[in-house]
Amino acid sequence: VVGFIAILTWASLSSDGNPTGIGVNTGSGKIDIESTPAPEFKIMLSHGEALSLSDLHGKVVLIDFWSSWCAPCRHEANILAETYLEYANQPIEFVGINIWDHQQAALEHLQEFDPAYPNGIDVGGKIGIEYGVSGIPEKYFVDPNGQLSRKYIGPIQANALREIISDLMAN
Repeated sequence: VVGFIAILTWASLSSDGNPTGIGVNTGSGKIDIESTPAPEFKIMLSHGEALSLSDLHGKVVLIDFWSSWCAPCRHEANILAETYLEYANQPIEFVGINIWDHQQAALEHLQEFDPAYPNGIDVGGKIGIEYGVSGIPEKYFVDPNGQLSRKYIGPIQANALREIISDLMAN
């Protein structure tokens, strides 16, 4: 119990202003992970439709976990939106998943940045837990066969994003 209280105290003191005390990934880098089936999820999108990961089978999928209060997430929002449009006619889909946030703040963020790709709110945090999200922004890449193939922590630059996408689409 004392250890748990110590962890909660540390998280609240080291939150740098975010409302949850959850970690923000300010550094960045690609992490190769063991290929495993991507956890299935179903999320309500901001425009009211539901989306399941299985709906995207056969495509490369980038799953981006973000929050409206996260400065690195805000920094990369335009990079993700512009890169998504570059690949509009190719077998790839981006899915934004808002976590650890207030619903109204998430919706305002989506209005401000207006990404063309689907976005939803992980209301109970279940999707983030199943993917093992430990900080934001965090991106997971799923190959066309539904296997997790890469993880990228922190804000991503356009060239690094294009490199990962090209590699996954070539395989």
